[in-house]
Amino acid sequence: MGKQRSKPSIENLEYLEAHLAGTLRPVAPPNDLVQRLREHIRFPERELIVSRLRDWKRLFFVFGSVMSGMLILITLARAFYYLFWRRNMG
Repeated sequence: MGKQRSKPSIENLEYLEAHLAGTLRPVAPPNDLVQRLREHIRFPERELIVSRLRDWKRLFFVFGSVMSGMLILITLARAFYYLFWRRNMG
């Protein structure tokens, strides 16, 4: 006869978590890896962010581009809906 498996209970899971928390130790990444990541990930300074927001021409261009792109997507979605979905339903 085969082994019967018991259902995992909350007590068993809590015991297992406590046991693993006691046996596993935290591992720190190597310092050279952290240094390389800091070199690759660089946040711009606060002054640079503020100067980009104050450049209203660029901000207006980006906002207009996003709105135009959304308008094109909505128009295409409506066109496909009326071309294909209504033809199949009617």
